[in-house]
Amino acid sequence: MWWEVVVIGLVVVSHSRLLADGVAELAGQMAPDVTIAPSGGDGAGGLGTDFDAVTEAVSRADSGTGVVVLFDLGSARMVAEMAAEASAGDVRVVDAPLVEGAVAAAVAAQRGSDLDEVAAAATGDRAAPAGARGEASGGGSAGVLGDGSAGGSEDGSVGVPGGGPAGVSGGGSAETPGDRAAGIPGGGSAELSGGGSAELSGGGSPGAPAEHAVREEVELTNEVGLHARPAALVARSLTGLDARVRVRFGPGEADATSVLALMGLGAPGGARVEVVATGPDAAEAVRRLRDLAARDFDE
Repeated sequence: MWWEVVVIGLVVVSHSRLLADGVAELAGQMAPDVTIAPSGGDGAGGLGTDFDAVTEAVSRADSGTGVVVLFDLGSARMVAEMAAEASAGDVRVVDAPLVEGAVAAAVAAQRGSDLDEVAAAATGDRAAPAGARGEASGGGSAGVLGDGSAGGSEDGSVGVPGGGPAGVSGGGSAETPGDRAAGIPGGGSAELSGGGSAELSGGGSPGAPAEHAVREEVELTNEVGLHARPAALVARSLTGLDARVRVRFGPGEADATSVLALMGLGAPGGARVEVVATGPDAAEAVRRLRDLAARDFDE
C-alpha cells in the first residue's frame, strides 16, 4: 500500500453492468486504495440504470468525505443526479469521459486529493478553481461539471512546446496533505545524476526571479513504456512533494501528475524521456521518477 488514508470514493454508473464493472476494475488498478463502486444495468439483468442500485453504490463509496459519480450517457446522468440529491453526503456528479475520467479521478483520489480536485481531475479541469465549474454539491443538489467534451487528457497538458520549455518554469505545485509520501519506495537524499544538469529557467512573468530547475534524461527500460500503470505510479510518486514536474518525449510534454497526459506522450519501452522539475522538492521528484524507471515500474 502506498499510503494509508483514502478519502474520496468513486461511483461508475453505466447502462451496462459489464461496462461499469470493467471501468471500475481498470480504475482500481491505478488506485488500489480507492473505493470504486460500479452500478450498471437496470437491476433486472438488462441494460439501463437503477436508482436504488446507484444510491447503494454511492453509500458504499462514501467514506464520509465525498463521492464523485461518473456516468456513461442519457438517463444515467439523471439517475446519478437523483441519487446524489438523495444522499446525505457530499456527492458530485461529473460529466466526464467515462474511462479516462474514472482513471484520472481514481489516481487523484489515491493521491489524497480533495473532492474538488478529484472532480476536476475527472473532467480535465484541474486548473479551474473550486466552485467555478458550475457544480453543486452535498446537502442537496447534485452538480455537473464541464461539458463532457474533454476527451483524452486529464488536464490537457500534453503539449507540444513551441520551441521552448515554457511549461517548465512557474511556481511549485504542492500536492495533497499528509505524509503519504512515506510509502514511496526509495527515499534518501535528493540528487541530480546521470545525464541531468541543473539549469535556470525563467519565470512565467517578466521580472520574476528565475527558478532553479532539475532535469534528467530517463530511459524507460520496461517493455511497454509509459502506459497506464507506470503513468499512474509516476503521478502517485509525486504525492506530497512541492514540485512542478514535466515529462517530455519527442515534441510532447506532459504534467507528470496527470496519468492521461503521461499516457498521451506515447513513450514506448526503450524510449528516453526528459524529466524536468522545479520547486523546493524538484530534485527529490526527479529522483523518484528515475528510481521508478530503474525498477521497470515494478512490473
